[in-house]
Amino acid sequence: MPAENVPVTGNLDDDDYPAYTMGRAADVLGITPAFLRAVGGTGLITPLRSEGGHRRYSRRQLRIAARARELVDQGTPIEAACRIISLEDQLEDALRLNRDMRRRLDERDADR
Repeated sequence: MPAENVPVTGNLDDDDYPAYTMGRAADVLGITPAFLRAVGGTGLITPLRSEGGHRRYSRRQLRIAARARELVDQGTPIEAACRIISLEDQLEDALRLNRDMRRRLDERDADR
């Protein structure tokens, strides 16, 4: 659903609510709109498009873009920075899944 048609009430605490225009997102992060477009071009983040075609970003997407900026500031090319972030997310998911499976196995063993 386009950002203009989503009720604002109750969404302000939602990390995935696309509350930031490209200009505002760039200002908040201290980066250029071109950097946001480049991060989006790698597929790391996909902003919602308003009915008018304007990009809208969520707080979660801003955190991801800020992490990409950190890596770029350390000398990492943007494509590599975005791949690193993607791999970090995959690793976090795998570790969470591993913890859950270990917990289930421990519970199952305790029930025996």
